[in-house]
Amino acid sequence: MRGSNYKYKLLFTGGGTGGHLFPAVAVAEHIKEMKPAAEILFVGTKNKIEGKIIPKLGFAFKSIWIQGFYRKFDLRNLLFPVRLIVSLLQSLFINIVYKPNIAIGSGGYAAGPVIWAAWILGAKIILIEQNSYPGVTTRLLERYANEVHLSFEDSKKYLKRKEIHRLTGNPIRKNLGTISKQDASISFGLSTEKKTLLVLGGSLGARSINNAVKNNFESIVENGIQIIWQTGKYYYEEYKNLKSNMVKVYDFIEDMNSAYSACDLLVARAGATTIAEVLVLGIPAVFVPSPNVAGNHQFYNAKSLSENNASLLVEDNKISSQLAKVVSKTISSKDKLSELSKKAQELAKPNAAKEIAESVIKFAEVG
Repeated sequence: MRGSNYKYKLLFTGGGTGGHLFPAVAVAEHIKEMKPAAEILFVGTKNKIEGKIIPKLGFAFKSIWIQGFYRKFDLRNLLFPVRLIVSLLQSLFINIVYKPNIAIGSGGYAAGPVIWAAWILGAKIILIEQNSYPGVTTRLLERYANEVHLSFEDSKKYLKRKEIHRLTGNPIRKNLGTISKQDASISFGLSTEKKTLLVLGGSLGARSINNAVKNNFESIVENGIQIIWQTGKYYYEEYKNLKSNMVKVYDFIEDMNSAYSACDLLVARAGATTIAEVLVLGIPAVFVPSPNVAGNHQFYNAKSLSENNASLLVEDNKISSQLAKVVSKTISSKDKLSELSKKAQELAKPNAAKEIAESVIKFAEVG
């Protein structure tokens, strides 16, 4: 039906957020290293992150018209059935023309129609699930899959086909790594003798985390703790006046390797990508799950880690009242930092991207 004997004709789909997109990119990059002649096509939505990032990375990209369903009342939901039908037709057309033999879905609403169309036309299906509580796309598409690669053991209890589950981990970027704490601290203009707190709210920012830092600012600094603070682009103007020798404020940090290397403790949202990087690098972390995500999946991500003593969990509505106490108590305890780092690395899956890439290649070669 596909009319192609070419082994490595691969389709990746998913996105909407970096948490869905970058794991797929990591796998695609490993495949290109192993099989340089492989053809790779990404399919997603042009107005989301994949539409901006994928062409810059040199991969082919096609877009469909799909859009997520808003949980709160929104007039745009009236268009959802039309968008879905159009996207199913677009997905069928893309698959008929491209003729992939393997389709890899990494979550997000764009993956739904694309993976369904690929399956209808005979492609093998591999899914990547980043979160402890699997997204609705993965739960719906599991029935079509040949393999589902999971990041958390807990995910298995929410899915049905145990025989195709693989606990592989969440694929992370190839250039993730650390430098010496001294060099990293100097690059931020910080003391090499003091403890450093890294605060991340994502590229856009997290209001509750930013407010918590502001409200606990004096207590943290008075304890001799330095802060590297990524406010997100929406909040930078509001907090930039708090910069000092002890506090470095950024709208966005591009050199995350240096930021991770400089810090003794991290406070961040519990997104799957951040968690995967923290585990691999063994960074002691306090996770503050966002309450505004589908299925409350960040809470389940953080809960899974905290139950294994691999991180601390503070709920969003408590972070302002607890931040200074949690940070001071944790960062001053060498034993606690060491325990968190050790437990995190025990849960890490640093070879996830390579293992999933090898699985894709294996399925392609079996035919």
